[in-house]
Amino acid sequence: MKRKMLSGKDLMKLGYPEGRAIGMAINTAQKYFKRAEKDEIFGMLKAVLLNPKEYIQDSIWSKVALELVPTEKKSLWHEMRKNRIDYTIFGAAEIEEGARNQMEIAMKLPVTVAGALMPDAHQGYGLPIGGVLAVHNAVIPYGVGVDIGCRMCLTAYPLDEKFLERHRHNLKSMLIENTCFGRETFKRPKEDEVLERKLFNEIQILKGLKGRAAMQIGSSGSGNHFVEFGLIDLHEGNECLPAGQAGKLASGKYLSVLSHSGSRGLGAEIARH
Repeated sequence: MKRKMLSGKDLMKLGYPEGRAIGMAINTAQKYFKRAEKDEIFGMLKAVLLNPKEYIQDSIWSKVALELVPTEKKSLWHEMRKNRIDYTIFGAAEIEEGARNQMEIAMKLPVTVAGALMPDAHQGYGLPIGGVLAVHNAVIPYGVGVDIGCRMCLTAYPLDEKFLERHRHNLKSMLIENTCFGRETFKRPKEDEVLERKLFNEIQILKGLKGRAAMQIGSSGSGNHFVEFGLIDLHEGNECLPAGQAGKLASGKYLSVLSHSGSRGLGAEIARH
């Protein structure tokens, strides 16, 4: 014998108010309790109606409970702090107003625990680029923006400052020949072991992006991205490993290359997916 479907009239007889809560309750019951007896379902619906606050964190009934307690829904999802949490700004004199404004808003979020602005902070999408935000039990994808691979990398070489002075022109030519900026891509696809990862064949979106990745890998992108040779001054007790060698560099000044690059079109497409 076919079970009789729940109706809005059934829930109104239980005491449910007219509105979204009725439809949400019926959908929840049909999704999770198809084989349950009608009296059993009515018992659960009545329990949620009488004590909605007790079901706000429930994995099944939370949406219905929040609809029955609109003040709780507002406080959980929409209410901002009246006063922001204090945060540290490094290099305040050089940080633009747009980045500061974004950070001020972020520090009022109900999930925010702490935050900071780095010296290179500038206006981004949700959060300023160069902004650090610690939150409790929350993930904020919009705060990251679309440059999901943005990073800085410093490589030190066992070559002294005299090498930089003698080969400055050659080093500049090396940068021009081996990277590109803005929307520019290389004329020929590059080879790199990262392109051999099986993920490019297993994940549908990556299959169509592998060709673009091969044309952009090693490029720098636009915005504040850069790559430059310079000197790093290592102090005693602050040694690092040189490129391609197993030993350590002693204190002193060494040739180094610093790059700040993004994930280019590959990262943007993944972030928008």
